[in-house]
Amino acid sequence: MDLDVFTSTHRAEWDRLDVLLRRRRRLTGAEADELVALYQRAATHLSLIQSSAPDPQLTGRLSRLVARARATVTGTRRASWRDVARFLTAGFPAAVYRSRHWWVPTALLSTTVAVLLGWWIGTHPEVQSTIAAPSELRELTRPGGEYESYYSSHPAASFAAQVWTNNAEAAALCLILGIFLGLPVLWILFQNMLNLGVGFGLMSSAGRLDTFLGLVLPHGLLELTAVFVAAGTGLRLGWTVIDPGPRSRRAALAEVGRAALGMALGLALVLFVSGAVEGFVTPSGLPTWARTGIGILVELAFLAYVFALGGRAERAGDTGDLEETGRSAAVPTAA
Repeated sequence: MDLDVFTSTHRAEWDRLDVLLRRRRRLTGAEADELVALYQRAATHLSLIQSSAPDPQLTGRLSRLVARARATVTGTRRASWRDVARFLTAGFPAAVYRSRHWWVPTALLSTTVAVLLGWWIGTHPEVQSTIAAPSELRELTRPGGEYESYYSSHPAASFAAQVWTNNAEAAALCLILGIFLGLPVLWILFQNMLNLGVGFGLMSSAGRLDTFLGLVLPHGLLELTAVFVAAGTGLRLGWTVIDPGPRSRRAALAEVGRAALGMALGLALVLFVSGAVEGFVTPSGLPTWARTGIGILVELAFLAYVFALGGRAERAGDTGDLEETGRSAAVPTAA
């Protein structure tokens, strides 16, 4: 492509588009149609220049022109409570549902690893001795020891806020670091399962596994599910870097990344619920069966929310991505 010839051929169209965009009065019907046509041609010109004869100065000018024209053509859209309702009833559950082939295996494999670690620690005293001294282990596992007092060591509200912050940070790291081929996500998962396995093994060796499960299950079911969803989404993002499928890698990462961003917001709400359960239900005076029952009900409610609402939204075509008006413009590319 001869860039000088191309520029001189189409400069009048770009200048005319700029004039229409600067008009302060309301455009006539003919002018509006002309603006749309010029916007579409300018977007195509930008794509041709980027793919055939990239020029930073001209690319920058056309990029700004196309962005202004798109904002004028599509209009400014403000978020509303309707958008929030749509996100909670369709977008978020659909995104989680569509990722089920990643987070469900992640949950099963991670839980298996935690159980095996717990069994190994609980049945091998020599392994326990590498964790802490015998006196320290007794202090951890005795009735009223550190494992039990941990959940009531702070006021419920502040403890719930602290738990929510820590878990939201772990979920966000899984979503963000997934871009690095998913390797940091595997490390975060292993650390979480190791901590769970250590508690499982030490309490079972002390004959207090029922107490441990009574402390973990009320909030742990939903909390771990949220972490597994975040980890599965992070792994999916990492795999998209390796295999974007039929789309370009940039387009595939943009779609999965936008869905992951929305999922981060949704999971923050899920972890808020699990943090509230951990802060107010787990250390409460309710009997173990009642606390555990609350945890199971909350977990079943979330799974029904994902597989019922999310499945229905996915079958209706919702992917958890932004609506078309909220995405970057896709313009034709040169062959």
